[in-house]
Amino acid sequence: MNRQPTLPALLLLCTTTFSALGQTVAKHEGNPGAGKPPRYTAAPPAATITAATISKYLQAVSSDEMQGRKPFTVGEERSTQYLADQFKQLGLKPGPDGSYFQAVPMVEITGTPAATMQIKGKSQNLSFNYKTDFVAFTQREQEQVPVTNSPLVFAGYGVVAPEYKWDDYAGLDVKGKTVVILVNDPGNAGNDTTFFKGKAMTYYGRWTYKYEEAARHGAAGVLIVHDTKPAAYPWSVVLSGATSPKLRAQTPNKAADKCALEGWLTLDAAKKLFQAAGQNYDQLYAAANKPGFRPRPLGDLTLTTSIANKLRRQTSRNVLAVLPGTTRATEYIVYSAHWDHFGVGKAIAGDSIYNGAVDDGTGLAALLSIAEAFQKAPQKPARSIVFLAVTGEEQGLLGSAYYAQHPPYPLNKTVADLNMDMLWPYGEMKDLTVIGYGQSELEDYAHAAAKEQDRYVLPDQTPETGMFYRSDHFNFAHVGVPSLYASGGFESRTRGKEYIAQQRQNYTTNMYHKPADQFDPSWDLSGIAQDAQLYFRVGQRLAAEITFPKWRAGSEFKGARDKSMGGK
Repeated sequence: MNRQPTLPALLLLCTTTFSALGQTVAKHEGNPGAGKPPRYTAAPPAATITAATISKYLQAVSSDEMQGRKPFTVGEERSTQYLADQFKQLGLKPGPDGSYFQAVPMVEITGTPAATMQIKGKSQNLSFNYKTDFVAFTQREQEQVPVTNSPLVFAGYGVVAPEYKWDDYAGLDVKGKTVVILVNDPGNAGNDTTFFKGKAMTYYGRWTYKYEEAARHGAAGVLIVHDTKPAAYPWSVVLSGATSPKLRAQTPNKAADKCALEGWLTLDAAKKLFQAAGQNYDQLYAAANKPGFRPRPLGDLTLTTSIANKLRRQTSRNVLAVLPGTTRATEYIVYSAHWDHFGVGKAIAGDSIYNGAVDDGTGLAALLSIAEAFQKAPQKPARSIVFLAVTGEEQGLLGSAYYAQHPPYPLNKTVADLNMDMLWPYGEMKDLTVIGYGQSELEDYAHAAAKEQDRYVLPDQTPETGMFYRSDHFNFAHVGVPSLYASGGFESRTRGKEYIAQQRQNYTTNMYHKPADQFDPSWDLSGIAQDAQLYFRVGQRLAAEITFPKWRAGSEFKGARDKSMGGK
């Protein structure tokens, strides 16, 4: 799973208040199929989706032979060929171009910022130090990227959200300037759940969105102020993500439309910056959280720094296969998981292979098990089923972004994306936790399938961390395709909540993004099979219908879907 820059913070555990939960879940519960009653009776689970099947696939994709599944390595060649071979052996068809592979051109950028960032003004100069005061990087495919005497401006959260009547750039020309903005979104600071989404992060709180919006306004640079509480992760996490080489999708203009400088400031550095501009950070922070905020220059301060890049261009690949539908073959349901992990790296306890068994070998095992179940089912689906294993998730959801921008199958004919990432190998669960709960009618399908398994639906337990925007389903949502990202994660059917909390904490501390994330024969994979069974049932139902699930009113992705479906 991609958690940059949020890493272990996104697995924070919390105590569930079940009385409030019941009210939240009931608010959206209903019949699948755009309010229509189901047109079938519950069928027995697919016999092919078992813990043994999951184990077979999981051991294969997370074996040392796969060398940690890193893009541009022998691990990519082996793991993607294995997936393609499995799809072919199952009798699934290749993509529309006759191949099981979708080429994804990428560039690896290893950036080295200048040791200092110089801030100059008529009355005061500052010098910020790399890593301790700031981090910086760029998406521009240039060997040298200078930013010289760029005027500094403060634009609140850097958000333009028409549905909330909010524009942090209103009346401010930022062309050629460097924008300083706050982390998260305007709803996070208070307790008003109707203001944005309260403490639940919206897409506008994502650092990727902030960089994109600043670029759309012509900014030369953008710096996000790191504050641990609204960020939900410490500065060390920012530092770790910012200082490693970055993979980016290649673009015809070599990312010339992106800001030259992207980065972060520590809170202490930001306060010094505001003071040098004759401004009070705390006062401006309070103002930025209220309607009517207006952006402003930071005095006469300018910024100068540079980044030296080493560039490496190569092509990675997504793996995809399709089971053609019987009567509505031009409508598609996508199952997705990411195949990539971190390859061979720094040895820890004598082990240097980052196998990625949980992250996301479990998703791949579920993907293959579901593909096998559909192929062996006595009744074939009316709609086509696409099985998609994407590259570059750990580097910023790159493979799914490329698929969404270059879709082999039309987006307005794509019914839904059902994404699987990091399924827990700790036995069957009583809960089904839906990340981004409240977004779409796919939750109704999840309710129905969970009920068949005697499970309850649990909303995301840490919505303030914006988990909905941190796995591959997000790129489908971004272009309007309703997406489901759910799994059991908080209450073991036999051992309760405390046991799962302990297991998750152990994984986060000792295994996550480490060589220790490797297959363990003692794992109980029945919970992964349970989740795969549930996803299979959701896909069965979607494939049998003639309706398309919709985004709920107020979702930030509804507009993209409405626009897409207008051309249906």
